[in-house]
Amino acid sequence: MTPPADFTRRRVAVAGGFATQGLVFIALSTKLPAIQDRFGIGPGEFSALLLALVIAAGAGSLAAEQLAPRRGSDTTLRIGFALMVIALPVVGFSHQLWVLAVGMALYGGALGMVDATTNMQGVTLEHAAGRPIMPSFHAAWTLGGIVGTLLALALTHVSLGVAALILALLPLGATFLPYLRAADPSAPRPPIDRPPVVLEVPWRRILVVGAALVLFYMVDTAVTTWGPTYVDRTFDAPGPLVAVATLPYLAASLVGRGSGDRLAARFGATPLLRVGACVGAVGLAIVVLAPSSYVAMAGFVVLGTGVAVVAPLSFSAAASIAHEGSGLDPAAERARVDAVIARFNQFNYLGAVLGSVMTGAVGKDSLRYGFAVPMVLILGIVPLARAFGRDAAATVE
Repeated sequence: MTPPADFTRRRVAVAGGFATQGLVFIALSTKLPAIQDRFGIGPGEFSALLLALVIAAGAGSLAAEQLAPRRGSDTTLRIGFALMVIALPVVGFSHQLWVLAVGMALYGGALGMVDATTNMQGVTLEHAAGRPIMPSFHAAWTLGGIVGTLLALALTHVSLGVAALILALLPLGATFLPYLRAADPSAPRPPIDRPPVVLEVPWRRILVVGAALVLFYMVDTAVTTWGPTYVDRTFDAPGPLVAVATLPYLAASLVGRGSGDRLAARFGATPLLRVGACVGAVGLAIVVLAPSSYVAMAGFVVLGTGVAVVAPLSFSAAASIAHEGSGLDPAAERARVDAVIARFNQFNYLGAVLGSVMTGAVGKDSLRYGFAVPMVLILGIVPLARAFGRDAAATVE
């Protein structure tokens, strides 16, 4: 049994990893228009660059799937943050397009590794705790994103290079956090030449849970990518309001995830997700029908409150399925869960690509139509939520 003080220390460390990832990701995202202006990149070229970033992130997650089960998710996480420290200055100081492309590819790979391994760390500690704690870890990510938004606003008049150096200090510090190695720190790691058995995992059930994760990230990416543009083009909102258009969504997500541990423990994941999906659809309906920018942003608040726990509960469910009936020793079982989480993380990027592309394509004439797409799709979580329950095996198989 992990001592309470040690558990708390490990929980804070893992939350620090999530927060660092969210801060860097959101802060860098706000600088993308400035990068686009520096190189005179058109919309088509810029979309291709972002797609390449997502592909690189997927490759980073696959690399984590291979490395973490053999070397540990803590070591792999440190490697991801170290790559991020290198990538950020390359992006910030680049003045040639090929250098920018290299930096973005390196950052994408680091992003995928960190995405996968922070969630590995989270589900491992959650399994040790025996109660839901993943929502609070994702709340730390969201808190980091809010701080990243405010930091980006503070660095508005700072050059890209200097801003990148400041951001690079954060993952540099995160490499020294005392990350969790195992539920039992004394447990041995699996032999390097014995990869985890993932073929026997009930992938059909994991695919159902993954479908819910795809739907969430379609909605989440639609808001973070197109929300400011929607407020700007549809309502001609003032510049400062456009800059913080998605901040209410992040704040609402923080509240939803911050209370998600208690709500999941009390009501269970299935009813929580079903209610949340319906609330999210109402929030997007408000966005679509909004008569003003302020009403649209209120819709983002309702949306964030409803769907905030979908991602953390999806990772929790995938890890629980991977644990079931493995028959492996603790070290090998932990390695298998790490590999499953890394592969499951790919649903994140699939949803991100679909959300940004579909919303933009459908909303090319009016983003009201663009946001109507996720308004309907988010309701798909209602039937999928049964896969998150304790009797999921009987209902999905």
